Amino acid sequence: MKRTVLSAAILLLSGMALQGAAQAASDEPIQPIKPPASINVGMVELGKKLYFDPRLSKSGIMSCNTCHNLSMGGTDNIPTSVGDHWQQGPINAPTVLNSSLNLAQFWDGRAADLKAQAGGPIANPGEMAFTHTLAVNVLQSIPGYVREFKMVFGKDKIDIDQVTLAIAEFEKTLVTPNSRFDQWLLGKKDALSKDELEGYALFKDSGCVACHNGEAVGGNSFQKMGIVEPYKGKMSDGRAAVTGKDEDRFNFKVPTLRNVEMTYPYFHDGAANTLTEAVDVMGRLQLGKKFTKDENAKVVAFLKTLTGDQPNFTMPILPPSSDATPRPTPFK
Repeated sequence: MKRTVLSAAILLLSGMALQGAAQAASDEPIQPIKPPASINVGMVELGKKLYFDPRLSKSGIMSCNTCHNLSMGGTDNIPTSVGDHWQQGPINAPTVLNSSLNLAQFWDGRAADLKAQAGGPIANPGEMAFTHTLAVNVLQSIPGYVREFKMVFGKDKIDIDQVTLAIAEFEKTLVTPNSRFDQWLLGKKDALSKDELEGYALFKDSGCVACHNGEAVGGNSFQKMGIVEPYKGKMSDGRAAVTGKDEDRFNFKVPTLRNVEMTYPYFHDGAANTLTEAVDVMGRLQLGKKFTKDENAKVVAFLKTLTGDQPNFTMPILPPSSDATPRPTPFK
C-alpha cells in the first residue's frame, strides 16, 4: 500500500515538474523545436531519393543537396550558390533545415510553402536548368521510380505535383530538435554556461527577439535590411519583387537562427563570413546598438547553443536509369 502511494506521489511530482518546465518554456520568446508530425513515410522515402538525385538537373550532377547540403547545415557555405555551367547565383542559399517552420520560402517569400519551392530550382536556368517536363520524362523512364511513385500516389503516370509533394514531405522531416538551448528551455538548467545565459539575456534585452523568435528563432516575418543604418552590401528589391509595393523594397524574410553556427556566410548576399561580424552588423543596422567585444562574444556563445540534432539517415540508393532514360548534357 505504501509503495503504491509513493509511486503515485512520484508520478504526480514528475508530471508537475514537466508541466512547470513546459510553462517556463512558453514564457520565453523562443520555443523548443518539436519533432515532425503527420508524416507520410512512403512519400518521405521517395522524396529523399528525389532530393539527392542529380538526374533532375540538365547537367546530371546537381541535386537539391548541392546547394542545401545536409552534411553542412542544409546550405553550401558559400556567399551565393553555383548553378548550371558554373553560373553564380544572385543570392545566398538559405538553410533547408527547419524550413517547414517558415511563413514562406525563399528570401523574398515568393513560394508559399515547401511544395511550391521544390519545383523552382529544377526549372531555373541559373540553377538546375531543366524543365519540369524533361525532369518528369527522366523519372518516367526509370522503372524503379515508376513503381515507387505508383506505390505512393496510386497513379501510373508521374507528374511534377507528385515530385514536389514528395520532396516537400521529406523536407518536413529536416527539423533539428534537442539543441542545448531547447534542453535549457525544458528545464535542464545546467545545459547553458554563464556566458551563454548572459548572451541570451543580451539577445532579448537588445531587441533581437523582436524578429528572431518562435520555434525557428526567425522565419516568421519579413523585415527591412537596414532600419537604423543603410546596408552597404548587395541589395535586390527583396519582397517588393513579389508584391510590387515600394514599401517592401529591401525587405527580406528573417532567417532562422537555428544551427546558425553551421550556416555561414550570413545575410541574403552572404557578405558576413563569421557570426561575430553578423552580430556586429545586425546590432548597428537593425537595432542601433554597438555591442562591445565581450557582449558580442556572449551573444555568439548563445547562438551556438541553437545547434540541434542534425538529420541522420541512411543515404538513399537511387534506382538505375534504363536504356530509354535521356542522358545528361552537362557541356551543351
